[in-house]
Amino acid sequence: MMLKTVTGHHGMVTAPHHLAAEAGLGVLRDGGNAIEASVAVAATLAVVYPHMTGIGGDGFWLVAEPGGDVNLVHGCGGAAASANLALYAGHDSVPTRGPLAANTVAGAISAWEAVLATAPQTLPLGRLLRDAIAHAETGVAVTAGGAGIASAKRPELRGAPGAYAAIFEPAGRPLAVGDTLRQPTLAQTLRTLAERGLDDYYRGELAVRIAQDLAALGSPVSAGDLASHRATRPDALHTPIRNARLFNSAPPTQGFASLMILALFDRLKAEEADSFDHVHGVIEATKQAFLLRDVHVGDPAFHSFDWQGLLDDGAALDALAAKVDPARALPWPQPPQWGDTCWFAAADGEGRVVSAIQSTYFEFGSGLVLPQTGITWQNRGSSFRLAEGGWNALRPGRKPFHTLNPALARFDDGRVMAYGTMGGEGQPQTQAALFTRYARFGVDLQEAIAAPRWLLGRTWGEQSTTLKLEDGFDEALYIELAVAGHDVERVGPLTATMGHAGAIVRHADGRLEGATDPRSDGGVAAW
Repeated sequence: MMLKTVTGHHGMVTAPHHLAAEAGLGVLRDGGNAIEASVAVAATLAVVYPHMTGIGGDGFWLVAEPGGDVNLVHGCGGAAASANLALYAGHDSVPTRGPLAANTVAGAISAWEAVLATAPQTLPLGRLLRDAIAHAETGVAVTAGGAGIASAKRPELRGAPGAYAAIFEPAGRPLAVGDTLRQPTLAQTLRTLAERGLDDYYRGELAVRIAQDLAALGSPVSAGDLASHRATRPDALHTPIRNARLFNSAPPTQGFASLMILALFDRLKAEEADSFDHVHGVIEATKQAFLLRDVHVGDPAFHSFDWQGLLDDGAALDALAAKVDPARALPWPQPPQWGDTCWFAAADGEGRVVSAIQSTYFEFGSGLVLPQTGITWQNRGSSFRLAEGGWNALRPGRKPFHTLNPALARFDDGRVMAYGTMGGEGQPQTQAALFTRYARFGVDLQEAIAAPRWLLGRTWGEQSTTLKLEDGFDEALYIELAVAGHDVERVGPLTATMGHAGAIVRHADGRLEGATDPRSDGGVAAW
């Protein structure tokens, strides 16, 4: 069945799982604002979409306030104090699974606390976490997407220390479609947070249990690391394009690259959605943005690059756009970035619009599930380089490079758009595809997301740097791209390889439009 753009006036939520969207809408109906609804969505996703996100990961919030301000919250954990090169002696790289992969503090809960503090709270925390607690306690049906990932990742996760097998393979096999996933220990953890407050995760009794489990399982993250963590509120990066101003998250995320792609493409000629000029132009803008990203984007404490300065420098952006050959592809041997996640959004009747993203990095993170709390711990720090210096080199306290980046746009006509996706290397590319279709070429919001997409490099699956395209484009486009020098790889029908995208648009008159991705288990909930 063809999905259609959903409309509403009082409130709207889009999320990659329908139960999470419904949880957020329930908060809005009960008088909560979009920030409170987004926390309810985040908590519910942590329960019903555990292969993609959880409270043992990081999170980033971008909030467009009714008065025009845009607030950014980073819940991004740094490397443990003992996570140094000596800890990884004998390793060529940080492991992607197991205790040594669980080497950074999880910042998601700190992001919830910080973003809730940016607006008046109308509902108690227990109400925001109510649905997540209920779903964890009574269980939810496993979706086809969740079952497929659990089965595919079993060779990596089999034998993981901790409670992974007891929760996700209770019968000695991965949970199948329709099986019930129950997480009573996680339910109790969420209940504890509701009763004691979110800070208990880092500096309370819950923190003690978390630290005990991490130590017992061999992670370097300690009670001291948890206690020293705080969410941050950097200024959002922003850049003007025709008829709008775009916003995204600051480093250590790749929000800079997402903005660069759209700023460069805004300077290129393209008359029709999904034409050669459109697709080729965005791909080549992506290459220019990624070349800068892979040198200059990381923990701001270790970089001195002026990201906002470049985004403000029209002449410099013109010069970068001029590097794009309108007919030929730049050779692309660059290594890809990994990682998958959950993006979601909410809008309320007051005019507040939230774009948020939360992740444990790889599917099921490090594979460590803490027995006393049911928390799946992230492996975001596995992206660190084991090197003495340079880009994203491991250092105690350093924040790792993040693929996560929530996006917002304020249009000159009064519209506000929240948009985003999961998908690692594909996040900026999918953002660019759906945004340019909608904003530049006037494509319907749902169609802009459901239409076939492309991906330069890797998100899920194989380690390759080909240009992957789904079926459904004009047949001539595949040929034109190949002739232009792109290493074209056709990947068949719509696939989760291209991410799980979504969007909400609030019009100047208060009307809301929302869309979700047919590649996900998602939904749009509105009233």
